[in-house]
Amino acid sequence: MVSTSSRTVRARVRAPQLVGRRWLNTGGVAVSLADLRGKVVLLDFWTSCCVNCLHVLDELRPLEERYSDVLVVVGVHSPKFRHEAEPAALDAAVDRYEVHHPVLDDPDLVTWKAFTARAWPTLVVVDPEGYVVASLSGEGHAHGLAVLLDELVAEHAAKGTLHRGSGPYVAPEPAHSPLRYPARAVVLPSGGLLVVDTGHHQLVELEADLVTERRRIGSGERGSTDGEAASARFSEPQGAAVLPADVAARLGYDVVVADSVNHALRGVRLADGSVTTLAGTGRQLRRREGGGPALTQDLSTPWDVCWFDGQVVVAMAGVHQLWAFDPDAGTVRVLAGTTAEGVHDGPAEQAWFAQTSGFAVQEVDGVETLWFVDAETSALRWLRRSGDVDRDVRAVRDDRMANVEAVAGPGYEVGTAVGLGLFDFGFRDGPGAPVDGGDPALLQHPLGLAVAPDGTVLVADTYNGAVRRYDPATGQVSTLLTDLAEPSDVVVDRGPDGETLLVVEAAAHRVTRFAVPSELRVDEGAHTVQRPPTDLPPGTVALSVAFTPPTGQELDHRWGDPTRLVVAASPPELLLAGAGDAEGLRRSVVLADPVTSGLTGGVLHVSVQAAACDGNPETGEVPEFAACHLYQQDWGIPVRLVAGADANLVLELRGA
Repeated sequence: MVSTSSRTVRARVRAPQLVGRRWLNTGGVAVSLADLRGKVVLLDFWTSCCVNCLHVLDELRPLEERYSDVLVVVGVHSPKFRHEAEPAALDAAVDRYEVHHPVLDDPDLVTWKAFTARAWPTLVVVDPEGYVVASLSGEGHAHGLAVLLDELVAEHAAKGTLHRGSGPYVAPEPAHSPLRYPARAVVLPSGGLLVVDTGHHQLVELEADLVTERRRIGSGERGSTDGEAASARFSEPQGAAVLPADVAARLGYDVVVADSVNHALRGVRLADGSVTTLAGTGRQLRRREGGGPALTQDLSTPWDVCWFDGQVVVAMAGVHQLWAFDPDAGTVRVLAGTTAEGVHDGPAEQAWFAQTSGFAVQEVDGVETLWFVDAETSALRWLRRSGDVDRDVRAVRDDRMANVEAVAGPGYEVGTAVGLGLFDFGFRDGPGAPVDGGDPALLQHPLGLAVAPDGTVLVADTYNGAVRRYDPATGQVSTLLTDLAEPSDVVVDRGPDGETLLVVEAAAHRVTRFAVPSELRVDEGAHTVQRPPTDLPPGTVALSVAFTPPTGQELDHRWGDPTRLVVAASPPELLLAGAGDAEGLRRSVVLADPVTSGLTGGVLHVSVQAAACDGNPETGEVPEFAACHLYQQDWGIPVRLVAGADANLVLELRGA
């Protein structure tokens, strides 16, 4: 059902029951929707690995405070990765991200399936009488939710079905430790270590013993304040990079910090610990493009930074891109990525990434390679210059992707060393790419990287609790360390007694030193996300996206169709027709025939944008200077080709 200028009327649907393994943040008490009758209930279907889900947690905090006596937010944690289904991992995630509402542990996706969720995050609003009144995919719905909540509160207060008062949330006992979910560590020019202490919103300088603190930079209170070390504020900093000495001397700061929840880059001068904002406005980037003066450009959850090819490269996890910050010019720009989620190699401007999270730079024979990990595709990728001379446009064949055209002219190229796609992960050594039909190596949500003295690449394989080793010369993956507590970074420390490995164990709140170990070999097998596939028939399928603007908003037709749909597939052969970027919220697509193609399914990638502005609900007109809002979502939909299946695929961007 797609609504444009008018609202769509639906039959009232009773919300299914909340079924899961256990409850968190309720004092151990199970909660049912019947217990919450009289409240507006907002179900937030999330998974702790998903950066978009983390955005929604931040968007919901003001709503939870504003409507505290009438609204109950319930997080339904429906895990993507195997590790996230472990009770201890969820306990840590709820603590780490300061989730202050009840959470249902839904490891088998029972409640996810009952509410027919198709994407992380999905929000479902249940009215005080227990009926579903809205379903929303993605992020950026705070304004529309506030409008809907005002309507529901007024309606049910008048009917006498609204009950005010506190909800079932019970705060857990706070935990204390010197470090709290540290994310990164970098070796300082003067010796010692600078640790990004994410949970404490600080940077910590440690001596070589990894215990003795030299000082802390940041007050420890969440915020965005420049100034002296003791008073400056960060909000969940995730990454840091030490600049080359000559660059630092020129700029007046030594370290660049990826300040994730502030959507900003911050500069730190090591001489006195003072902090300066370098890029970002504090607002989250909502569009699929950007660039220009750094301090006027919105960013989206920068997760890591590094110095590469004369610039600061930023892992812009929130929009699945790499950006570049030019500190001399004071500008930022997109370096690589289309914002589509997945594994797609070739020219940088055509590449797909998925929550890029960690960097390492390697120079061989004067040529720099930027290694990075994509957490959501469990992939190890690389970027390097494609050359400064024109090249013939040609077809490039990759083991994972079909015919990608390379563009003429200078720029960057992207490749994949390890990783298959959005829904494939595991714990297995072997070749990084499939060879002669053999099984490739697999990672599980890696977050950090380092280059070893022998030229191999070390990977903090976070959800496998391991440090892995990739050899670019042979293409082989092996394992160095296991039984770690969510390692988020690995650092090679070249001390007077030789090289050692420093591993940031986020879930254990520590940095641990290891002697460089000999290789192990592991094979715990391959896994795919347990999210059920959508059955679609071969041939023509009618794809539509349901979008109902919030009350008081209208689709903005002043400059043409305000909606846009982008469709692609992995593998590309799954989609015979209907791929590409075009206006509208409906599209006929043609899926491959299993008999002739040999395919049994794949992943359908759908991206949508819709622009709505404050308007006149009677006339549907939008005033010239109306406030406007951009709604967008990306879906990666596992598809199974089944003859006779329903040939209609309806996705909800915002259904009400």
